[in-house]
Amino acid sequence: MMLLNRHLEHNQPLVAADAAALGIAGAEEAERFLQARDNHSETPLHALPVLASELEIAALHVKDEGKRLGLGSFKALGGAYAVIQLVLEEAGKRLGRAVDIGEINDPEVRAIAAQMTFCCATDGNHGRSVAQGAGLVGARSVVFVHAGVSRERVATIASFGAEMVRVEGGYDHSVREAARVAAERGWTVVSDTSWPGYERIPGLVMQGYTVIVREALRRLPEPPSHVFLQAGVGGFAAAIAGYLAIVLGEQRPKVVVVEPARAACIYATAEAGRPVKIPHEQPTVMAMLECHEPSLVAWRVLSRIGDAFMTVDEEDAVAVMNRLARPSGNDPAIVSGESGGAGLAGLIRAAGDRGMRAALGLDAHSRVLIINSEGATDPGRYAELVGMAPERVPLQTA
Repeated sequence: MMLLNRHLEHNQPLVAADAAALGIAGAEEAERFLQARDNHSETPLHALPVLASELEIAALHVKDEGKRLGLGSFKALGGAYAVIQLVLEEAGKRLGRAVDIGEINDPEVRAIAAQMTFCCATDGNHGRSVAQGAGLVGARSVVFVHAGVSRERVATIASFGAEMVRVEGGYDHSVREAARVAAERGWTVVSDTSWPGYERIPGLVMQGYTVIVREALRRLPEPPSHVFLQAGVGGFAAAIAGYLAIVLGEQRPKVVVVEPARAACIYATAEAGRPVKIPHEQPTVMAMLECHEPSLVAWRVLSRIGDAFMTVDEEDAVAVMNRLARPSGNDPAIVSGESGGAGLAGLIRAAGDRGMRAALGLDAHSRVLIINSEGATDPGRYAELVGMAPERVPLQTA
């Protein structure tokens, strides 16, 4: 399904808080923090000319976040960045002066961090980032996971030092439980979704994601005409789209938000014209996108600069995983997890439909940017769906 944005706020400017969080200054700050981390390196941007030709577009580039900071996901940029920012802010309050990222290992800063506990709910990737960020600064982390999160993902998060709490129900249940327990115990919630009265920290998480598109724009021969962005609660899509809109202005690309048909809360919100919660029914293979209520901050951004909203089916996501692992011609192989290629699945679906092509202006001149948001964060599940272990995929380094 596809729905064009008919919302009254479509193409209106971002509100001031969102423009500040997702603008150039905020993105530069996020990148400065990232460069201070020991294992930072820019993730690759791959051109896929053979697939572009098949889709009858001019160019297709995939930014591969499966290699980000050893966590295998774009989420490595968000939660950890927010945790570090919050620790430095708290240290600044207690020490009575500004505290910079270069002081993160100073004993007096680490002593303050050791008194702080950060918690979150996660499908897997966000929890890794929060746990890693807490570990970097010497803080405590508690991560809430719902019934559908695999044991392998839970074990990986725990390996970063997080205390794990299993919650019955789905992702939205774990979000509410994390918020409830944190309020009782005085912990700081670092969530990638937002709700009334809780917006700044999700804004910091989103700010961390802007590094992805800053890197991509430096490498692309021309800015993209279209970007297909997968969404769970919508924070990732809003961060990428928001930065592009601020930097490129009227030349910004057309933004298409892609969700699993089984968990399409942004699509339902766009259809209703207001944030709505959808029922939890069948689980989706795109586990990192299995969210049933949008982030209010994300929707505020996407209602303005999301041009279309669409859904993809389970088999679409699995087909993309396989296509990227076994590319045609000289296109590079890419390891893409179950949720990582959802944006590409949306492009392939749209490119093959005459009506969607026309509605989106996809043609032989289109330059499309896709972000592979995760690698094989659950290697066993990847091997099951692709028929090949992720380490057997013949990767290129650039």
